[in-house]
Amino acid sequence: MKGSIVRLTSSCDGVSEIFSEIDKLMHSLYPSELNILLSVDEVDQSNSELCGIYIEGELAACGAVIFKQEENAKYGEFKRIYVKPQFRGLGLSKRILSHLISLVTERGLNKIMLETGVKQYEAIALYRYFGFYERDSYGAYKPDPESMFMQLYVADKPILAQT
Repeated sequence: MKGSIVRLTSSCDGVSEIFSEIDKLMHSLYPSELNILLSVDEVDQSNSELCGIYIEGELAACGAVIFKQEENAKYGEFKRIYVKPQFRGLGLSKRILSHLISLVTERGLNKIMLETGVKQYEAIALYRYFGFYERDSYGAYKPDPESMFMQLYVADKPILAQT
């Protein structure tokens, strides 16, 4: 039941469905104007990479990194990190995050940023487990009490083994 991490495109089986599931969850937790969601079409752009894990033919988990530049610094931004409820507790989110971190470091980058909602307690705990810490808003994001902005400098940070 382990499943390998694979690169995904917008046309891969289950991608549209899992994105719809994420959208539905985000819209149930936060006002629509606060949801800055990566569209399914954006994952095919040259500055992004979407990966996922299929279990028994079903896309069970996914995560994306968008490679960006802000002023003079290049960084990776994590988006769409999600595990379907029936597959939670299997360590899939840790495997996805470890893989995304390795994609950032393979490009020679050291900085990762993300935005998450303050009601997503499990996600926040996961990010802190990996060493992410809070920061001010960045890029197109505006400060908002419903959002938490986090970053990680990956130099000298061990990447967890992909189990």
